[in-house]
Amino acid sequence: MTTLLQRAARFAGRLSRRASEQGRLAAARRYLPLRPGSIAKVGPYRVRTNDGPNLYVLYKDLFIRRVYHFEAERSDPRILDCGSNIGLSVLYFKSIYPAARIAAYEPDPSIVPYLRENLAMNAIGGVEVHEAAVGGSEGVLTFYSDGKYGSALASVAVDAERESWTRYDVPCLRLRDLLDEPVDLLKMNIEGAEHDAIAGAADRLREVRELLIEYHHLPGLPRTLHDILGILHGNGFEYLLYDFDRETNPAAQPPFRLSPETRMFLLIYARRIGD
Repeated sequence: MTTLLQRAARFAGRLSRRASEQGRLAAARRYLPLRPGSIAKVGPYRVRTNDGPNLYVLYKDLFIRRVYHFEAERSDPRILDCGSNIGLSVLYFKSIYPAARIAAYEPDPSIVPYLRENLAMNAIGGVEVHEAAVGGSEGVLTFYSDGKYGSALASVAVDAERESWTRYDVPCLRLRDLLDEPVDLLKMNIEGAEHDAIAGAADRLREVRELLIEYHHLPGLPRTLHDILGILHGNGFEYLLYDFDRETNPAAQPPFRLSPETRMFLLIYARRIGD
């Protein structure tokens, strides 16, 4: 009987949390019509947004679903945030670890001003902003952007992006060169360059305790998920995959239909368990 009561209590708790989440999501949809340049209240922060739908998705995933949450072993974890966009990820990390030491990397010249303003507007310290891409090679590389949330280095940009997005030349840093000391969390949302970055840094991944990697399955890109997972496994990491939800990632939801034109993404969470 006790077991049944415990199960019923857990089920009721899940229903309550789901109802609360749905209410918060409904409220968050107020971000959708926001125009570029608008300032919105996001949790305890004020944020200037470059795109209403982008802000909604970031708030939903980071502050409601907490997909970037991790359990640090220290109060001032060292975090490498590769692909910081307008800074919502940095603000989330600071909300859970105010003393975190964060290196934020964002290559898009049209987005970096939003990132810097959002940190300054909220008096966020302990963050180094680097106007650079992170990948598997070093140098000045061609970069394409839609000015909102879509971007890619030329090596992974598809033809449609090259034709319709703005082109920039941006500095690119090698991930392996950033792993010169222990890292509590490595977060990467680098729009298709994740495999090159991880493969080039494979011999230094043991400096990292936890990883969050957004894997991009896009038309024209090689399928490298298996290789990324193999590299993580070979370096003593346990991992799991998260497919977000139907609203933001419909191609990963059933009923499944897979073709060379399928566009979807997965979040890889990994934690180093082995020596």
